[in-house]
Amino acid sequence: MRRVLFSSYLGSVVEFYDFLLYGIAASLVFGQIFFANMTPVVATIASFGTLAVGYLSRPLGGIIFGHFGDKVGRKSMLIITMSLMGVASTLIGLLPTYDQIGVVAPLLLIFLRLVQGLAVGGEWGGAALMSLEHSKTERRGFAASVTHMGGPSGALLATLIMTGFSTLPKEDFLAWGWRVPFLFSAVLLLVGMFVRLKVTESPLFAAAQQAKKLEPKKKGKSPLLLVLRRYPKNVVLAALGGSAAFVFQGLLATFAITLAVQTGVAQTTVLLMHAVATFLHIFTIPLFAILSDRVGRRPVMVTGAIAGAVLAFPIFQMLASGNVALVLIAFLIGNPLIQASMYGPMAAFISEMFGTGARYTGASLGYQLAATLGAGLAPLSAASLMAMGGGNPVFISVMVAVVCVISAAAIYLTKESYRANLGSSGADEPQPAPAAVAGN
Repeated sequence: MRRVLFSSYLGSVVEFYDFLLYGIAASLVFGQIFFANMTPVVATIASFGTLAVGYLSRPLGGIIFGHFGDKVGRKSMLIITMSLMGVASTLIGLLPTYDQIGVVAPLLLIFLRLVQGLAVGGEWGGAALMSLEHSKTERRGFAASVTHMGGPSGALLATLIMTGFSTLPKEDFLAWGWRVPFLFSAVLLLVGMFVRLKVTESPLFAAAQQAKKLEPKKKGKSPLLLVLRRYPKNVVLAALGGSAAFVFQGLLATFAITLAVQTGVAQTTVLLMHAVATFLHIFTIPLFAILSDRVGRRPVMVTGAIAGAVLAFPIFQMLASGNVALVLIAFLIGNPLIQASMYGPMAAFISEMFGTGARYTGASLGYQLAATLGAGLAPLSAASLMAMGGGNPVFISVMVAVVCVISAAAIYLTKESYRANLGSSGADEPQPAPAAVAGN
């Protein structure tokens, strides 16, 4: 079990280091070197547009790798997704700039970002399910959250490395300094692959495959069709319920950095404050997940969403204040508290909505749609709203508050599942929770 959890954690560190490193580079570098022919405001919007491409392709990655993960196995898909991410990120570090090859440079950047999105779209479902399906019922929230711990861990690593190179003279940073963190992806890929190859297949999936062998005449259904026929409501509720957590994740990892720098705080200082909040985030994610193992997924996540709606306004005012202490407080409230309260239980919350025969596909689709609606579109929308508001972040706060209210409503409409018996027979429907639990 320790090996499974470590593999899921390390794999997520590698995947999200690469995926979120792109977000930091998009906020600091890409507008200047890949969109040099545009004004600074338009270049920033275009840079965040390429960031969104990766999120838009994540649901497709979830569908593709979810299909084969439900048919062939969780482990083999995780090997492929990690390889794709490592290669794509390394190639980004080798890309020529707009001044060198013109419009081909941003086109290649967009293509590699697309590959990153496909890879991380398939990675999450497999990693979360490997942990969840190896775990006991009363610890499923914690086990699945280990995958989510890899997100801030990868973000922290990306932030620290990019911060180190951002201390170079600006000319050197733009010329070659930003490339080194992407090239480091090759090293992380080798380490992650070494650990992942030693992990055994999910016992629930293995049991489901054995059950199919005992009924050779029973024709297997497409996992995607199974999800769309039996779980359409679950997919929608998962996507809407998870979107608020991703709005906070996307804005605090990218747009908030740009906002704080533009309002007078030194770039290196902002990155270090973001790193402090991200470090704490690693530990608060499992704490909220453990709490959800005790009281249920819904109470924890709904509380977090409501807090996000209420505190959205002061958070973005503090980020735009130009005051170092207030910016730090904004990061500390936003990531380790609000985002973690929704994100910690989310892996189990979404995975428990689907049966073993379609869990990889269903959970991946719901989760990645949430990521696309939240983190994928939020930075681009925020940059546009900021331009419309003349530098006042009030419109961004309204957007965040509305998304949080929608998420709270969607989570409330789901059935509590933290004590549901997911079974090991490969049934297409998990057994429902007892009535007393479902009403929690």
